[in-house]
Amino acid sequence: MSEAIIRTKGIKRAFDTPAGRFWALKGIDIEIPEGKFVILRGRSGSGKTTLMNIINSLDDPTEGDVYIEGTNLKDLSERERENLRRTRMGFVFQSVSLIPSLNAFQNVEFSMRMAGQKINRESATRVEDCLKLVGLGNRMNHMSAEMSGGEQQRVAIARALAHKPGIIFADEPTAELDSAMAARVTEIFKEMTRKEGITVLMTTHDVGLMGAADMIIELDNGERIIRDAESEDA
Repeated sequence: MSEAIIRTKGIKRAFDTPAGRFWALKGIDIEIPEGKFVILRGRSGSGKTTLMNIINSLDDPTEGDVYIEGTNLKDLSERERENLRRTRMGFVFQSVSLIPSLNAFQNVEFSMRMAGQKINRESATRVEDCLKLVGLGNRMNHMSAEMSGGEQQRVAIARALAHKPGIIFADEPTAELDSAMAARVTEIFKEMTRKEGITVLMTTHDVGLMGAADMIIELDNGERIIRDAESEDA
């Protein structure tokens, strides 16, 4: 098995509510190998997004440790965490959030600028390759308003991929798509792990997408992992 690119140890997350302290996560231990497509599964409200945001350093655990590429996030300053997110991570959300004044090519190129990469002929080739990978090689000059929801989500995936991150975090990226497009997006993530060696962690409650995963991690009411096993297709 590949070396773990993501490792959590004893992750707990509590929220203070009028009714008292609510523990959303209780002692989560996981190891995710490099270059795998991993689905974080659970019903709505199970804590999937809470765990993902702790792993990608957008939130802090109440207790426990997160290691990304061997580095404990507790050892990093906020500026170092921000740099880690910009350069080594990519993000795809349920809400596509493309920049409406930019076309598909420019939206993808923007992520490379944000990562501090030089914009030149080589970067242009990278943008084109990413858009071709998601099946939009003929839509590079189209604006967001000229594309369907599925096409916009695929642009968002290409944008997350362009700067060559080690990990892509995708939070319910298929929730607004029909079943056929959801399956297509999931296959794109799978293809990215094979072609790019990128680790993809995707949250979903759609059981129809499980077959594409190399590994499935399941949360039960946000309190504990009840399954952490490679899928039958792995």
